[in-house]
Amino acid sequence: MSAPPVAPAPALADARRSTRPVVLRHRVQYAGLRAAIGAFGALGFRGASNFGARLGLFGYRVLGIRRRVVERQIEAAFPEWTPDRVRDTARAAYESLGRTTMETAILPRFSRSEILGLFDECDSWHVMDGAVKQGRGVIIVAGHLGNWELSGAYVAAMGVDVQGVARQQENPLFDAYLTRTRERLGIKVIYDGDAVRRAPRALREGASVAFVMDQGAAGLASTWVPFFGRLAKTPRGAATFALRLEAPVVYVVAIRKPDGRFTVHFEAVPVRATGDKNADVDRIVADCTAVLERWVRRSPGQYFWHHRRWKHQQPGTPPELGNPL
Repeated sequence: MSAPPVAPAPALADARRSTRPVVLRHRVQYAGLRAAIGAFGALGFRGASNFGARLGLFGYRVLGIRRRVVERQIEAAFPEWTPDRVRDTARAAYESLGRTTMETAILPRFSRSEILGLFDECDSWHVMDGAVKQGRGVIIVAGHLGNWELSGAYVAAMGVDVQGVARQQENPLFDAYLTRTRERLGIKVIYDGDAVRRAPRALREGASVAFVMDQGAAGLASTWVPFFGRLAKTPRGAATFALRLEAPVVYVVAIRKPDGRFTVHFEAVPVRATGDKNADVDRIVADCTAVLERWVRRSPGQYFWHHRRWKHQQPGTPPELGNPL
């Protein structure tokens, strides 16, 4: 769903949406954002994407924003890689983040048919369609890979009722703009603080509720599961809702091709209740994370390595398996 596109957050947060006063700083930031979006929109999707790649590359080469974080995490995920390959992948990740940012910024200008026209023919839509037809709602899960916002827009453009769990932004003007943007794309927004109440209702009404679940969450709302051989703290909300409401889970990923078009893939994640709720939830979270890892291995330069994925660690974790930073 700031610099990078804002991602849906864990579903079991404590605070509901708060009303923040608008201050001068917010107005200046928002004015700059709208002016930039207007300029980027004139470039078209491909032009805006290419500009975003150059902007991302500037952030890597010149500004060095989080460069150490990105490179160290890639090294940890792929310890067999040479330094040159690590740097090449880091550079690609910055370019990809820049592309995703610009693509998402101008996406509201696109019609349903134009959004679908950005994709090659999908050979796995039957997975999503079959889950919808079960009539119990669908838990859609994604990671920060490729263009995650565009994957949600694709599902909505295919006629599915999509509601995305999202974190509220610090700038209330940008927050409202982002909400309007998602709603124009056909994605209703559920703020993370309202998710415990609204997500079950949406699922019972047959809607699909989307989560991006590869960032840490606080306390009991998360668990540790393997990600590239290291335990990563991962939100449990999507899995909890799936078990509670017997809703199918579908993982979606939209990968950018060299020609600028996208491929979108859907994969069912098993939901099995054994009577041990905690173990069942953790297994679903681990299975979702394993799907993400498999796709990241295929397109490592399109992953959001900028987030400190292994920041939180279990007590007693060996240093060689802990936070690489």
